[in-house]
Amino acid sequence: MKRLEYGALLLALVLGCATGEAAPQWAGSVTDSAGVAIVNNTTDELWTDDTRWTVTVELKIGSAEDEPDYQFVQIAGIAVGSDGRIFVMDQGAQQLRVFTADGTFDGAMGGPGGGPGEFGAGAGPVLLAPGDTLLVPDLQQQRVNRYAPDGTSLGSYSVILTDGLPLRWEATPSGTIVNQLRPLALPNQPEVDSMDLIAVRDFDGSVKDTLMRVPSGKTFSFASGAPEIRFFVAEPVWALTPETGVLFGVNDEYRIGVYSPDGNLTRVITKPFAPMAVSEDDQNVLLDAMERLWTEAGVPPQAIGQLRSAIKFADDFPAYLQFLSGPQNTVWVQRMLAPSALSADAQEFFNPQQDLGSSEFDVFDAEGRYLGMLTMPDRFSPLLFTGDVVYGIWRDELDVQYVVRLRIGGMPAA
Repeated sequence: MKRLEYGALLLALVLGCATGEAAPQWAGSVTDSAGVAIVNNTTDELWTDDTRWTVTVELKIGSAEDEPDYQFVQIAGIAVGSDGRIFVMDQGAQQLRVFTADGTFDGAMGGPGGGPGEFGAGAGPVLLAPGDTLLVPDLQQQRVNRYAPDGTSLGSYSVILTDGLPLRWEATPSGTIVNQLRPLALPNQPEVDSMDLIAVRDFDGSVKDTLMRVPSGKTFSFASGAPEIRFFVAEPVWALTPETGVLFGVNDEYRIGVYSPDGNLTRVITKPFAPMAVSEDDQNVLLDAMERLWTEAGVPPQAIGQLRSAIKFADDFPAYLQFLSGPQNTVWVQRMLAPSALSADAQEFFNPQQDLGSSEFDVFDAEGRYLGMLTMPDRFSPLLFTGDVVYGIWRDELDVQYVVRLRIGGMPAA
């Protein structure tokens, strides 16, 4: 028996003795590959009926009625301060709103415009830096706005697009700001690298460290000289761990690498995956949804046909949509949703930008062992874990958005 397998078995026995019950036997195995632990899971769950974790709605912020301070158009990010206050960036209002820990409106920062502390369309997300300093990227105005916890504007720093297109921003609990940058192909310039950079940003916006390079995604491309969208094509997926390590995988297979803060691969998590074909019904639901969104955005009818013809589909759904680093170094993997599986009413409000993920999440422990499947509320998109709660965006049947806080129940003490 390999040493790692022996260690996993010993851990299971210790857990069983500590609870006074026989712990379920993990059905997977761990092998060593040049110092990297390869965690080979089966589909069997470690959770039992008595140990299964749950999620319950603890707080909901939002309103479909005439309460403007609580109405959201498009939530672009959520952050939680050290005092429990909740900061919500609403792209529709172009405003950063502040709520107390119990969900009471407590003020707002910024507003539409190009002046100091103001936001352009599409600003977001909101990130918490050390000292509860707030950062809000504003790509339209090519800058990142900074605010003190009391809402005072602390100026901004420029986003230099020639350094790369900022695709995604993340922050660790300690306030480390991380940004994914994609090299831009500019006219009359040398061919750019096909790898994106995941970099740590300093408070002034400078790149202070490189965590890793990942392949550029292919969902959106201009390879033929015209925009092309390929749904369900394999994409690189990453998430930060609390210690500024990285979880990384390409979602054409169920294989997730766990990298330490210094960039070393320490563990690979695998789980069996049977590809599911993208049906013609799936394609039609998605195409109709895109056409509805374009129409609502005012795209001329003659252009919609061209855009629709630019959409292509992979043969199979990916193994997962995304993953997140959860409490106690758990890994939460969101499964894909087949649009054709939705009810007729749900298909009417289907939004490909928000609804491609299932409400079902695979949860793995800190050692990469499969605990089991946990179901989130329908139409809920998790954004942020803090302790044993998770914050995210929930949409009701009328597509109205809310900030929701879920509490994780059944989780053992750290």
